[in-house]
Amino acid sequence: MHYILAYCGLSDNALALKCAMIDVTDTISISPVELQETFVRAPGAGGQNVNKVSSAVQLRFDARHCLALSNAVFLRLKKLAGRRMTSDGIVIISASRFRTQAGNRKDAQDRLFALIRDAATPPKFRRATRPSKGAKRKRLDDKRHHGDTKKGRAKVSRADH
Repeated sequence: MHYILAYCGLSDNALALKCAMIDVTDTISISPVELQETFVRAPGAGGQNVNKVSSAVQLRFDARHCLALSNAVFLRLKKLAGRRMTSDGIVIISASRFRTQAGNRKDAQDRLFALIRDAATPPKFRRATRPSKGAKRKRLDDKRHHGDTKKGRAKVSRADH
């Protein structure tokens, strides 16, 4: 616990609670210090309240310099985040769904952690397979049968009478 306090620059036990690690997965834990929150005014309708209160949150997470993320997880996160990740490797999540700062803060953190969880699961290995001879034969027989059915629907010409 002492190394976390030294990393956060905190010495008081009350402030140490702020620096408790957040478990995203079994192997990935993130310090709250790595999350930067900025509160801004939410866009859209909301009456008089929307013009006075800064309830929307912009959550910034420096994924490139996070020691908890491996290079493979970072690369998958970069692909999943898309436009939400800057060229410097900072993921920016904006949340303004709720009327309160606390609700938007939790929403933004949940979305970030879900994104990291998705990036932490490696993609399934796809084994290339071929259809069997029987499957090919059945497909061609079905095709031939369907073609015969369609031929039977054709108009009868005078030469066939």
